[in-house]
Amino acid sequence: MVETPDYIARLRVVGGDPALDFVNTVDGELDGEPGFEHLRSYEDLVAWGYRVGILSEERARLLLRGARGRSSEAEAAHARALELRDDLYEIFRAVARGKGPPPGSVEALRRAESEALSRARLVPAEGGFVWEWPDEDDLDGVLWPVVHAATGLLTSGPLDRVKACAGCRWLFVDESRNRSRRWCTMEECGTHEKVRRYLERRAARRKRE
Repeated sequence: MVETPDYIARLRVVGGDPALDFVNTVDGELDGEPGFEHLRSYEDLVAWGYRVGILSEERARLLLRGARGRSSEAEAAHARALELRDDLYEIFRAVARGKGPPPGSVEALRRAESEALSRARLVPAEGGFVWEWPDEDDLDGVLWPVVHAATGLLTSGPLDRVKACAGCRWLFVDESRNRSRRWCTMEECGTHEKVRRYLERRAARRKRE
């Protein structure tokens, strides 16, 4: 098994799309500064990829071996990953708010997708063909499935179902039938919001008494 830090093992995977799950690897309050960082190193990035299923165990181990032998390259790949995450956040946060995404972030995604597809191959799959990335030790390879997922979501949707949590900075695809989902999870942000509203109502009643 690939060793997974507790803070990644406990990370909720609720985005409904690998690109949004990647964006959600940093916590934070609604419209506030980023909070707890789950991807603290390149090793964390690989552990996350394995956790969410975009990396096989064999591929994850290959990347970790490569990172141990090329620490400076791993640090650079980790930095690029965080920059990409910022761009994806800007893109899909704008989409969730019904606004146009920043052109610079869209261009960064285009460049990343071009690189990802240049390293991919088309392979037969049930009902057609899919893109697949060979098991090689290019340290940026952990992000190629994420980049392709982000481009697919942006070009094919469902963009009208991309939403921002009403309680934190996380994003998700609303798959509810009536498109009424408001929270990344009811157990976390939904419950917190209900408690907050209850306390506000109680405080208001006390002022009237």
